[in-house]
Amino acid sequence: MKEVAIIGPTGSGKSALAIEIAQETRAYILSLDSLAIYKKIDIVSAKPSKEELAKVRHFGIDEIDVDDYFSVERFFDIYKRAKEECQKVGRPLLIVGGSGFYLKALHEGLSPMPSFSERTHQKVDEILTDVKRAYEMLKKIDPTFASKITSKDRYRIKKALCLYFETKLPPTRYFALHPPKPLTKSKIYEIAVPRDILRKKITQRTEQMIQKGLVDEICELESEYGRAPAPMKAIGIKETLEYLDGKIKNLEELASKISLHTGHLAKRQQIFNKTQFPQRISKTANELKEEIKRELAD
Repeated sequence: MKEVAIIGPTGSGKSALAIEIAQETRAYILSLDSLAIYKKIDIVSAKPSKEELAKVRHFGIDEIDVDDYFSVERFFDIYKRAKEECQKVGRPLLIVGGSGFYLKALHEGLSPMPSFSERTHQKVDEILTDVKRAYEMLKKIDPTFASKITSKDRYRIKKALCLYFETKLPPTRYFALHPPKPLTKSKIYEIAVPRDILRKKITQRTEQMIQKGLVDEICELESEYGRAPAPMKAIGIKETLEYLDGKIKNLEELASKISLHTGHLAKRQQIFNKTQFPQRISKTANELKEEIKRELAD
């Protein structure tokens, strides 16, 4: 089964390019977008339209509720499901999106984890009634692992303690004995966009989001889920909440702030891609289209 990855900064046109290639090569698409994974977050995530989703089979879109916890492990499960579907029907897979962290994880892999017994879960849950005490316990068990996380990281503290009580090994030792295995070795293609053009694209996309009903969407999300879930702090959502609070005066200022912060994100994504994927093939969207089609056809 052929699979390739298409990366690039937010607003560079990854989704449009992927859908175009997928329609011509009969490929399925796995989204790497950290917001599109959530149901009901549609406009602010620039999620493909219902018509586009109907044309090409997508994975990684509308998978979980806004208040669900999302992790690399859950993303791996979605990737495995997408790969199995592609193998079953004999189609290639396009891995597409701006969240390079998830792609890097696919290329590096994760260590296999044991199953945790109900007894282990109960024991750790009791300890976690006091997160500070749980973190101090972890520091004594494995100071190296504890130094890599914060004292408020309840999820990783629980995972580390469960691992210790289940295997009798400190997490650092366990991971040394069970090194990660890559899940994919896909070629990585990056859309290269001049900075001035990217800024214009980001501005246009932000204005389109507001015209499509961004403010109404965020109002509905806040009404249903409040502001606590992690995605409610994403770019586009947090600024709109500030607008609803009266901290941003008008829609023009809202568009300006979202565009500015999105531009900063795009720059961070470009730096990440450059440093973490040195073997990537970086070309314009038109050049990549033909090259990727040839790669999937070979």
